Amino acid sequence: MKLLEGKVAIITGASRGIGKGIAEVFAKHGANVAFTYSSSVESALALENELNALGIKAKGYQSNAADFNEAQTMVDAVIADFGTVDILINNAGITKDNLLMRMSEADFDKVIDVNLKSVFNMTKAVQRTLLKKRSGSIINMSSVVGVKGNAGQTNYAASKAGVIGFTKSVALELGSRNIRCNAIAPGFIETEMTSKLNADVVQGWRDGIPLKRGGTTEDVANACLFLASDMSSYISGQVLNVCGGMLT
Repeated sequence: MKLLEGKVAIITGASRGIGKGIAEVFAKHGANVAFTYSSSVESALALENELNALGIKAKGYQSNAADFNEAQTMVDAVIADFGTVDILINNAGITKDNLLMRMSEADFDKVIDVNLKSVFNMTKAVQRTLLKKRSGSIINMSSVVGVKGNAGQTNYAASKAGVIGFTKSVALELGSRNIRCNAIAPGFIETEMTSKLNADVVQGWRDGIPLKRGGTTEDVANACLFLASDMSSYISGQVLNVCGGMLT
């Protein structure tokens, strides 16, 4: 059964990692996928071709979700190309880790802009369309770090905690129009980025997780699939921790 047959999903930051995993799972479940990427044109084209081969419509847009006007322009382009929007996944994110005493103002501001302001920009841009339809699912990518904090990540933790507060407020504002808004808080997810880390360090992280493994991008994508589909039609304003039991 295809859970998202004929739906149109926008996914930000989807040329690699978790965003790419979400795009692939959504396409397999019949969703048409519009995705943003920042710089990797080659990866974006490869993903576009891969998704279109599954028999759905997919298109990548080079757009900076952290820029208010670019976000609006991108959503307008998606509506022109796809006709509508049903699902928004705010996934674009960066890290610029450092201890607070060494963190520059620029590194704080950049992380807040990309991880938090982008969620405001994109949600604002799709809101009118969803209100007219009286339906929609918005899913914002937070992190276990946004729930419990982490030394050396004050900027990232603040941005991801902000995403949770934003999510709960949007759920309260838009619920009467049958628009749902939830957050996902991934734990240690193994992607291209983590494969470059020291193997012993990574194993140490795995050992500290109750399920004794890192998560996959598909683990996160499946949680998104549930929250995007009608299977979760009575769930809104929630944070789903996809973390192998780290937060228990």
